[in-house]
Amino acid sequence: MKTLSQEAVRGLMIAAQGLQDRPLTEATKTDVRQIIRQMHVLQLDTIHVIARSQYLVLWSRLGDYRQHWLDELLTEGALFEYWSHAACLLPIEDYPLYRRYMLDGVTWNEKRHRQWMEAHAEVVEKLVAHIRDNGPVRSADFERSDGAQPGWWNWKDEKIALDLLWMVGELMVAKRHNFHRIYDLRERVLRGGDDSQVPSLEAVHETYVLNTVKALGVTKAAWIADYFRMYKKVAQAVIERLVKRGQLETVQVEGWDVPGYYHPDQQAAIEAAAEGQIPISKTTFLSPFDPLVWDRARALELFNFDYKIEVYTPAAKRKYGYFTLPILYNNTLIGRLDPKAHRKEGIFEVKALHLEPGVVVDDALIAAVKSALHACAAWHNTPQVMVREATQPDLAQRLSE
Repeated sequence: MKTLSQEAVRGLMIAAQGLQDRPLTEATKTDVRQIIRQMHVLQLDTIHVIARSQYLVLWSRLGDYRQHWLDELLTEGALFEYWSHAACLLPIEDYPLYRRYMLDGVTWNEKRHRQWMEAHAEVVEKLVAHIRDNGPVRSADFERSDGAQPGWWNWKDEKIALDLLWMVGELMVAKRHNFHRIYDLRERVLRGGDDSQVPSLEAVHETYVLNTVKALGVTKAAWIADYFRMYKKVAQAVIERLVKRGQLETVQVEGWDVPGYYHPDQQAAIEAAAEGQIPISKTTFLSPFDPLVWDRARALELFNFDYKIEVYTPAAKRKYGYFTLPILYNNTLIGRLDPKAHRKEGIFEVKALHLEPGVVVDDALIAAVKSALHACAAWHNTPQVMVREATQPDLAQRLSE
């Protein structure tokens, strides 16, 4: 096979992530489930100056869809919530992989958490009995009785117990309401679970590596561990085993001094890209927690896009804005915008739009970004687009028209 260009790698990764340009069709609930299966993970986040990240990631790929479908898929058991790359919604068929982590205490600090649960055994036992007798609960159902003020680092015992019982797999998130987790016993949420069928930890790691490579199209070994938060040494050992077995293939990439890895199922797409048939991205906006950009080092190296979220940066020290979204256009991350959806007023405000140095602003770019802006605004039910500032003269006005 010919050496792959980095342009080809970018296109293949975009296609593997479901972000390629393709004819628009009306999205369905099945499409929502399928795209999550394709990515394998959908990271959750609470920030909602615009739609929360999990909904935005789906919009970037599917366009206009009904947000309540995602909540319904969780309630129906097609998805489950657990810790993966971070707190994520995950395909239910992947539950056995995470069950192994629960049983082995891989994802959580087993010693410290077990110590807390043992020290608060009465709280834990009463909480489980309450759920068994009375049904699902929220953390908010339990009021503090010690007079202390609630806060991120001052959780009440019941909230800590709920979180730890979820991590060890005794409880599951049955559904969410107004973004509050509603917990229930695992056996009532997951029917027919059988721990005797849970794969070994070695098999889990191999599946994670294979799923990561499929989700990234072509990747360096250095980029694999981050996707499922594996230890780098573990991931490297797994990669070497899978290559020896022929379950992973390698390809030379222009400018890389290490091999690129890809899944054999994607052989045809790799060969086509090597011959110049490179997938082209749609024009869209990405959540800060989108799998294409959540590995900031990968985004910098492959897309030459230096990106960080400035939510926790004091306002006076922000360079780009509170919750900036990367702009994907023609297989390139051309800039970022700082949006806010004013839902009552029906206004989709872009406080600032920053293009990367060297980006050529022509009619094609204006038309594509403007179309994406208006589509995003319409999906938020804020149809009036208002771009306050932009890095190029007249750009804000042309995008707002």
